[in-house]
Amino acid sequence: MTRPEALFPLFAELETLPGVGPKAAQAFEMLGVARPKDLLYLLPHSGVDRTRRASVRDVTPPTTLTVEVEVGAHLAPRLKGKPYRVMVKDERLEFMLVFFHARADFLQRLLPTGQRRLISGKVELFDGIAQMVHPDHVLRPEEAGELPTYEPVYPLTAGLTQKVVAKAVAAALTRVPPLGEWIDPALKAREGWPDWPAALTAAHAPDTAAALAATHPVRTRLAYDELFAHQVTLALARASIRRAKGVATVGDGSLRAKVLAGLPYAPTAAQTRAIAEIAADMAAPLRMNRLLQGDVGSGKTLVAFQALLVAVESGGQGVMMAPTEILARQHFEGLAPLARAAGVRLELLTGRDRGADRAMKLEDLAMGRIPILVGTHAVFQKDVTFKDLRLAVVDEQHRFGVVQRMELGAKGEAVDVLVMTATPIPRSLALATHGDMDVSVLDEKPAGRKPIRTAMVSDERLDEVVDHLRKAVAEGRQAYWVCPLVEESEVVDYASAEERFRTLRAELGDRVGLVHGQMPPADKDAAMARFVAGETSVLVATTVIEVGVNVPNASIMVIERAETFGLAQLHQLRGRVGRGDAASTCLMLYQAPLNETGRRRLTTIRDTEDGFRIAEEDLAMRGAGDVIGTAQSGLPRFRVADLERQAALMALAQSDARKLLLDDPSLTSARGRSVRALLWLLDQDRAIRLITVG
Repeated sequence: MTRPEALFPLFAELETLPGVGPKAAQAFEMLGVARPKDLLYLLPHSGVDRTRRASVRDVTPPTTLTVEVEVGAHLAPRLKGKPYRVMVKDERLEFMLVFFHARADFLQRLLPTGQRRLISGKVELFDGIAQMVHPDHVLRPEEAGELPTYEPVYPLTAGLTQKVVAKAVAAALTRVPPLGEWIDPALKAREGWPDWPAALTAAHAPDTAAALAATHPVRTRLAYDELFAHQVTLALARASIRRAKGVATVGDGSLRAKVLAGLPYAPTAAQTRAIAEIAADMAAPLRMNRLLQGDVGSGKTLVAFQALLVAVESGGQGVMMAPTEILARQHFEGLAPLARAAGVRLELLTGRDRGADRAMKLEDLAMGRIPILVGTHAVFQKDVTFKDLRLAVVDEQHRFGVVQRMELGAKGEAVDVLVMTATPIPRSLALATHGDMDVSVLDEKPAGRKPIRTAMVSDERLDEVVDHLRKAVAEGRQAYWVCPLVEESEVVDYASAEERFRTLRAELGDRVGLVHGQMPPADKDAAMARFVAGETSVLVATTVIEVGVNVPNASIMVIERAETFGLAQLHQLRGRVGRGDAASTCLMLYQAPLNETGRRRLTTIRDTEDGFRIAEEDLAMRGAGDVIGTAQSGLPRFRVADLERQAALMALAQSDARKLLLDDPSLTSARGRSVRALLWLLDQDRAIRLITVG
C-alpha cells in the first residue's frame, strides 16, 4: 500500500523546515521527531503567561513579566566574570536587566540607550531591588504583535531552544493537508470534538492553562486519534489471525467430565464461564486468540487443562508453554493429577531433554502418542513436530507480544491460542497490550480458598514476629520470609537474605532454609524441594519465589522492608500462601517512619485481596510503563494519549475500530481511506502491511 501523496510534505526531511540544520535535526531525533509529521504531535507541556503589564509594580516577583520600558545606562562589569547590567524604566519604576558572559557590542545593539523596547522574562527581587536576568524576549514596540499573550512551552533536549521548536512546528503546521475525517461522525458530534487541522492548530496555540489539560476537547480529540490508530492495528491483527482458516475443534466432553468428577469441589462460576467461552471459540471455524486473565489462585490451571482436553477429545493435541524451565516443571506437576484423573498421557519437554530421551519424545509427538505436552519455548524448535496440534496455551508473564503470538499461530495449520496471565492488568492496559485478543476473566476465588489475614508491623517489633514464628513452626506450619537484597551493602541497611538466614537459624535451629538469585540453579532447586517436602519449616528467600511456587502447607508470609516492594510484587508474594486448609497470615514488616507512597501501598494491600483493584491503584501510583515493565511491555508509545487517565477513551477506540473493520474490512470506503492516512501519520506500519496482505 503506497503512502497517500497528500502526506508527502509531512514525510520530507526535517531539514526542509526553516531553521532546522543537521545539528537541530539530530537533537530532534532525541525527542522522537524524525519527520515534519512528528512535530504535529509534539505538543507543548505548559505555557507562560505573557500578558502585558504597565509596570513591575503590577506583579509580585518572582514571576514572568512583560512590560514596555525605556532603556537607560549600560553598566559594563569592571572584573571578568561579573554580570553586565542595563538600567530600564517602565511607567512607574526603574529596575535592572542582568546578563552573564554577554558581549557588550551585542547588548548595545539589542538595547540602545534612550530607545523603547518590549521585554519579557522572569523578574525577581534581589536585595529588595527588582531585576530580570536574561530576558526571554526583547522586541521593538512595532514587533510587539509577534509575542503571544500565552506562550506555549515545548519539551526540549540539548541543542534545541523554544524558538527553534516553535518555528519548526509552525512550518510543519503549514504542511497539513486537507484529509477526510477518520473519526465516526456520530461520535465526533456527541463529544464535540474539533476537526483534525483545527485541533492541531489549537493544540499548538493554547490561550490558557486550561487548554493544556488532557480533558480539553482539542487534546482529547488528538489522544483519541492515537488510541484509535493503535486499536485499528490490533483489530487488523485480530482479523488476519481469524482470516487464517481455523479448524473446528469439538470435544464430546467425556475427558472433561472425568476431571470434574475427581475434583474435591465444584469449579467457580467464573471458571465454568471461561471454559464455555474457550470451548465455543475452539468449535468455531475461526482461529481462537483469547486471553485468560486471572488473579493469583483464581484457578487458571483447571481452565487451561479443560481447554487442552477439548483438543484431545476431538482427536488432536495440545501444548502448554511457559517462559522458564522452573515454571514449565511447575505446570507439569500441577497438571499431572488432572491428567491422571482424565487418563491422558502428559509429557514435559525442556532444554534439558537430550539424546535418546528427547528423540523418543519427539517421535511420540509426531506420531500423536503424546496428546498433551508441557514445555518451554523449546517447543518452537524446528525438529519439534506434532501430528495434529489444535491448541497452544501460553503462560505469558508479559514476555510474549503480538509478534510471537503470530509466529506461534504459524506452527500448526490453524492452532487456537490461549494466553494466560497471572498479573491482573487494568482494563486500559489490557486493551493497549492485548487489544487484538478476546478476553476471559477469572474474577472469583475457587471454593476452599480462605482469605489471608494481612497486617502491617513496624520492624521495631521484629522479636515478636520471630516468637510468633517459633510457635507456628512448633505446630508444624511453614513460612516464607522474604528479604529485599542479597549482598550486605554499606549504604542500605536492609537485612540481607544471608544475614537474616543466620539470625533465624540461631533462633529456630536447622529447620530454616535459604534460596536466592545468586545461588547455582541446582542448589536453588534443592532448597525449594526440601521446603516443598516439609524438611525445612521456614524458607528465607529473595523475590525469586514471587512466581508460581506452590506449597499448600505454607501459611505464613513475612515480607521484610515491605515498603520497598511494588504493589504487584507484594500482591504476588502474598499469593504464595493461602493455598491450603490452614488460615494464612501475611506480615508486612516496614521501617518507620513510612513515607506517603509507602503507606499508601501497604494499606492498599492490607485492605484488599482483589488483584484488579490493586492493579488499578498501582497504575494510578506508578504509570503504565512501570506496571508492565517498559522494556518488555509491548506498550505502544503515545505522545498525547495518557493510558492511566484515558482508559474509557481506549475502550471507545477499541469498539469503534472493531465495528469499522466489520463494516469495511479492507478500508476502501471514504472513511476507510481516511483511516489509512491516519495509520501512515501515526507510524502504524504493521497495520498497513496487514491491510496489504488482506
